[in-house]
Amino acid sequence: MNRNLRSLAIALALGLLVIPASAQKVTKVGTTAAKFLSIPVGARALGMGGAFVGVASDASAMFWNPAGMARAKQAEVLVNHAEWLADIDFNWGGVMMPLGDLGTVGVSVTSLSMAEMERTTEEQPDGTGQTFSAGSFALGLSYAKNLTDWFSIGGTARYVNEHIWNSNATGFAVDIGTLFTTPFDGLTFGAGISNFGTKLQMSGDDLLVQKDISPNNGNNANVNANLSTESFDLPLTLRIGVAYQALENEDQSLILAVDAAHPNDNAEYLNLGIEYAFFQRIVWLRGGYKAIGATDSEEKFTVGGGVRYGLTSDLVFRLDYAFERFGRLSNVHKFSVALMY
Repeated sequence: MNRNLRSLAIALALGLLVIPASAQKVTKVGTTAAKFLSIPVGARALGMGGAFVGVASDASAMFWNPAGMARAKQAEVLVNHAEWLADIDFNWGGVMMPLGDLGTVGVSVTSLSMAEMERTTEEQPDGTGQTFSAGSFALGLSYAKNLTDWFSIGGTARYVNEHIWNSNATGFAVDIGTLFTTPFDGLTFGAGISNFGTKLQMSGDDLLVQKDISPNNGNNANVNANLSTESFDLPLTLRIGVAYQALENEDQSLILAVDAAHPNDNAEYLNLGIEYAFFQRIVWLRGGYKAIGATDSEEKFTVGGGVRYGLTSDLVFRLDYAFERFGRLSNVHKFSVALMY
């Protein structure tokens, strides 16, 4: 296929992603629970601005596009740590293992945690002497398979829990993804939906109160009652991505990527990313821009890099770092360590 036709195909594919980005005018910012499920996983993906749906082929594919797991040729363990906003720690760990013609399976754990805080009340605004904790947790099981040489499908089932003091909310979510190798050299197309599942509603001992349901009739003022909380949707997101392998040989690699996202709690937006590897593909440099078009977003550009080195003929080590500019908020530093065997 000649270069002009290839360029035209790429331009059309990218254009299809850009067009919807300005279509949605009404947003529902701040109306979903378990927002930690939307935090990007993997320093490689973040370094590329989160444009990873059409690129995903490592263990972080369990987050971005589980279909990408089917393209993996080696088992992999990946651990991710980020110093998130407001002194919050975000950690993710995943293991995936190819099983030949049976497909690829994976397990992942996501954790959001913070230091204990002092409890205050209206009567004791300076503190009660008690402390409380809050955090979020998710456990996922993933599976992917190549249906043909050019088409892969995958999914993740996830248990979700959020807690604060003595109350918590639990639910279940499902991700489904596909990855398509187009007839155009180096061009892949990915699509997926994340966090389709149950609503979350807080319950627990903190919602137990004593209430007199009829104070004018001399009833007992210490009747036990439970406060009813609202239930909230999970952060459902539809992602479509295109990746173009502009260069690939034993010494260098160059990938250009664009993702379009349609979340249920914000406007549609775009992520742009680039990745370049050199020096026998040992050193990797990345850059990107996140959340173009999102409402009141503080997310800005991202940069990152990493090294990939074969320790033995079968064991490969990868270390990645990413930096994200977060506007008026604290900037984010993310680290990932992976072993492939």
